[in-house]
Amino acid sequence: MRQAVRSLLAAALGLALCGASTLAADPPQAGASLRGLDGKAVGEATFVQGPTGVLIRLELRGVAPGPHGLHLHAVGRCEAADKFQSAGSHIGADGVMHGLLAEEGPHAGDLPNVNVREDGTASVELFTTYVTLRDDEGTFRLLDEDGSALVLHAKADDQMTQPGGGTGDRIACGVLAATE
Repeated sequence: MRQAVRSLLAAALGLALCGASTLAADPPQAGASLRGLDGKAVGEATFVQGPTGVLIRLELRGVAPGPHGLHLHAVGRCEAADKFQSAGSHIGADGVMHGLLAEEGPHAGDLPNVNVREDGTASVELFTTYVTLRDDEGTFRLLDEDGSALVLHAKADDQMTQPGGGTGDRIACGVLAATE
C-alpha cells in the first residue's frame, strides 16, 4: 500500500514538474541584432517576458570600452543614414522626465548603463518592469504596430539630465522581432 501511494505521488509530482517546465519554456520572446553606423554587427539582445517584466540579455563586441547609455526606443527602425534617429524617442517619453533617478521619471525605455570591457565586449542581463512583450493593458508593449528598437549610445547615461541623460550619439541600433 505504501509503495502504491509513493508511486502515485511520484507520478503526480512528475506530471506537475512537466507542466511547470512547459509553462516556463513558453514565455513570449524577442530578439534584436545591433549594428553600428557602418553596418557591422556589434551585438545581439534577447528579450524574455517574465511575470512582472522583461529580462534583457545583451552581448556586445567591437564597441569602445567604458560605460554606454542603453535605451528602448519607440519605433522599430534603425536607419544608419539618419544616425538611428529613425528609432524615435524613448518608449514612454510623453509626460515624464528622462532617467532612472529622475523624480518625475523615468521613461519606460530608460535602462541602466552597459560597461564595455577593454577588449570591446560586454555580457549583461537587465530587467525592466516598465515594458512588456504581451498585450498587457497599461504597459508599454515592445512588439506593437510600429515596433521598438534597442539603441546603444556613445556615452554613459547620468540618469537625470534632460532629455537623454547626456549620452551623446546613437552608435548602434537593433530592431526587436518576435522569436519562438
